[in-house]
Amino acid sequence: MIRDYFRVLLVNLSTGQRTISDIDGRNTVAGGSGLAAMLFGKYGLPGKPWDDPGQPLIFAIGPLTGYFPLMSKTVCAFKSPYHDQYAESHGGGRSALSLRFADFDALVIIGRVKSPSALIIGSRRIDLEDVHYLWGTDLQVAGRILRRMFPGSGHRTILRIGPAGERQSPMACISVDTYRHFGRLGGGAVMGSKNLKAIMIHGDGSFPIPEGDEYVKLFEKVHTEMTDTDMMSKYHNLGTPGNVAIMNAIKALPLRNLQATTDQATEGITGERFADVALLRNAACSGCPVGCIHIGFVRERFQKENRYIYRQISYDHELIFAVGSMIGVMDCFEVLKLIDVAEKMGLDVMSAGVSLAWATEAFSKGIITEKETLVPLAFGNGTSYQTALHHLAIGTNEFYQVLSRGTMKAAERYGGGDFACVLGQEMAGYATGETFFVSQALGLRHSHLDSAGYSYDQKPKGKTIENAVKFLVQDEQGRVLLTSMVACLFARSVYTDELLANCLKSVGYGTLAENMTQVSKEIQRLRWRMRVGTGFRPELVSIPKRFTEITTWKGQIDSVFLNGLKDQYASAILALAAPEMNKLTESG
Repeated sequence: MIRDYFRVLLVNLSTGQRTISDIDGRNTVAGGSGLAAMLFGKYGLPGKPWDDPGQPLIFAIGPLTGYFPLMSKTVCAFKSPYHDQYAESHGGGRSALSLRFADFDALVIIGRVKSPSALIIGSRRIDLEDVHYLWGTDLQVAGRILRRMFPGSGHRTILRIGPAGERQSPMACISVDTYRHFGRLGGGAVMGSKNLKAIMIHGDGSFPIPEGDEYVKLFEKVHTEMTDTDMMSKYHNLGTPGNVAIMNAIKALPLRNLQATTDQATEGITGERFADVALLRNAACSGCPVGCIHIGFVRERFQKENRYIYRQISYDHELIFAVGSMIGVMDCFEVLKLIDVAEKMGLDVMSAGVSLAWATEAFSKGIITEKETLVPLAFGNGTSYQTALHHLAIGTNEFYQVLSRGTMKAAERYGGGDFACVLGQEMAGYATGETFFVSQALGLRHSHLDSAGYSYDQKPKGKTIENAVKFLVQDEQGRVLLTSMVACLFARSVYTDELLANCLKSVGYGTLAENMTQVSKEIQRLRWRMRVGTGFRPELVSIPKRFTEITTWKGQIDSVFLNGLKDQYASAILALAAPEMNKLTESG
């Protein structure tokens, strides 16, 4: 039913207690990102470490989930093992619709179960099942067994971790229905710290569709705009891998640990190349007609007499950059093999690839040796990288244990900080210039999706620091409204403020529709209060030297502009976080 409150399930793994609560705030924080931040404010322990059993692991959906296309994401929030501060990670798959059909707006998990377990949730069932026999299995094996244990499809989602999450690596992700992930900042480690191998949510309930023609007509309008425009062609055809050729053409593709920004050899890993020789099929998150998930294949001989097994592996621009251009691997099938290794082990591919790029340059400079890396790292050597990814996931030795805590942690231990490609966390695949570098370095998620800094960099020259800061703040404000819905950001050109308001009104959220601007501002402030209140100091963030050494289509990076923008954006963030910040800090 449409409700002006949130229905939240709280599961305490330590005691086994399950509590369903109605929590006010729909017209203040909407859902998704806003709800997750509000729940962290209620249940989080700012002054205690990320792996304290009392820290919450939160999953939240939005008011339009299940009602309109591409309202298909779930926000996962937690205290991150990467920096011990508040963090968000967004995932798709069937996770959002499963929560909606289970009749929950959010799931909050606290405590730690004694034996490795799976949490099973439905509208009429909440159980913990011992799965100690799955501990140590990779994601492929675990997924196969879990699907047999909990049969079903459509509205059933399975979230699971691999060996990296069990080891509580800060680079561990949470796999969602095989091809999607809560990918960055270590959500997999948080699940591992709670002894959770998997979470199965079965949407075995239902929810009402608004009566009357208004909703039906509006749904048809939104669906048509999604499928009959350039958006459908762009994301369904090549998808984000189309960015590889675009970034390479404007000298903005990170190559070989950002030692270059363009290379003709990238023809072997462009979206066009993948589509021509490696694309098997497209897939989509539940509730999405676009189908932006691109699934390729690799084959592996298992008998001498030309007998092969085929594996299906999803790919996108960020993954191709991380274990392709960034480490000099320029063959699409070799890239897919590397993605496959990281996926099985439950590693965030982006952080894993970028960290190995740093390790490769450090190896070439003699800062580290094969004693640390165990294999001879060299740009383009896909075979060595497959082995290194395995070492990184399980922490084979001290070097890989340190590296899995982040590239900067390794640089502090071994040296090489000047060429660490870290912007809060390992960089994303856009070397577009100063605004993007600052946006990712200081952004709440340290993500290329916090704002369109990469797009702002590509606008004509003549920008001022003041205008760039204004853009970053305002663009983030618009995006947090969408991530509180929780809309896929690919749909941001369709979901204008006017259309979003009409969608909200059509399903009964009139008050929220009339106050979207104020709500988005409040959500933006609330998220920053959570982040700063858990220790983030934007004024202390530094951007490694490597980012000032590159040349893009518009010339050499302007260090003066970069540092001035960084300082002023830090001030803007602190201003956003200022209200009630001290209360949060003191509550820990």
